[in-house]
Amino acid sequence: MTDQSLVFSFFLIFTGAAIIASLALYTRQPLLVAYIVLGAILGPYGMSMVTDTKLLSDISHVGIIFLLFLLGLDMQPSHLLQMLRKATLVAIGSSLIFFALGYSVGYAFGYTQTENLIIGAAVMFSSTIIGIKLLPTTVLHHRHTGELVVGLLLLQDVIAIMVLLFLYSGTNGGTSSDTMAQFATTLAALPLLIIGAFVFVKYVLLKLIQKFDRFHEYIFLLAIGWCLGLAEIAHLAGLSAEIGAFVAGVSIATSPIAQYIATSLKPLRDFFLILFFFSIGASFNLTLVSTIAIPAIILAILVLAVKPVVFRFLLSRISESKQLGWEVGFRLGQISEFSLLIAYIAAGSMMIGEEASHVIQATAILTFLLSSYVVIFNYPSPIAVSDKLRRD
Repeated sequence: MTDQSLVFSFFLIFTGAAIIASLALYTRQPLLVAYIVLGAILGPYGMSMVTDTKLLSDISHVGIIFLLFLLGLDMQPSHLLQMLRKATLVAIGSSLIFFALGYSVGYAFGYTQTENLIIGAAVMFSSTIIGIKLLPTTVLHHRHTGELVVGLLLLQDVIAIMVLLFLYSGTNGGTSSDTMAQFATTLAALPLLIIGAFVFVKYVLLKLIQKFDRFHEYIFLLAIGWCLGLAEIAHLAGLSAEIGAFVAGVSIATSPIAQYIATSLKPLRDFFLILFFFSIGASFNLTLVSTIAIPAIILAILVLAVKPVVFRFLLSRISESKQLGWEVGFRLGQISEFSLLIAYIAAGSMMIGEEASHVIQATAILTFLLSSYVVIFNYPSPIAVSDKLRRD
């Protein structure tokens, strides 16, 4: 985008997305596939019509923040706390198993010790975006599944933040004592952020909403300001912006205005998420496909096969039904956008080579696409190709 205007780039992206999305719907394919394929076609490794993928990625990150905010609006705090307590052991146990899986595949293909560790770390997490984007939010009978999925994703986010702290300390030359100090600060920041958010909502935000609720534009702006404001505070405190946005949503979930805000912000969320999936396809170096195809395909197949089995087994240990265990497992049967971030940071600091980084990126793209197919053809979702399964 350095040689072209942002408006022209948006024209290419959204006009192209509309055309490919139409073809996807006619052929009963998930729209997420269309956006990623479009990115690969128009990006710097395809037709080079949109080249500044870094800017697109930064802009699209706002979509992830809105996604977590809207999710928080649908979560009652008491139910969420109960689910987090229930899911902690499952999140930790599954992360360790997935780490071993990624490490083993890297070792089998002769990567270095550090690269094996990074690949293992990248495989530990599931995608917040895919998991939540394909999860109905307004169907009451689906609520327990949603709370369980969200609880596991949030716990994985905390683990991912710890992994990223280690990577950042390595890139900045930090000592182990510096890293431990960062951990302590992060652990202290989360409860303070939650308490501060609920206090502010009770004594300031809800009073403003009650006083000016007839001005819809004001409520819309207030919601965006609260979401992005708490996201930025969380980021400054060493947490992720996504966690801040989620806390912002949960803090006003009990308010009568919550569902109005959720409905108003959904189009804005979808706008940014299209950019996110486009940037994933555009950032992938297609010239390395022949080199990394075999390890990426094998790792993706193992992830798609092993994750549902592990989640189904661990969830059955905490008295969840087999059917629910399988559904949660398939919904979380991919690796994460955090995995992409881990790959970018590790490659940028020369901790891993370009080949290992692209194995992670290719695995992410493959599991995003294939797990989306599994979910939309078998479980309720907002973008299911079957009218019977389509739920918003």
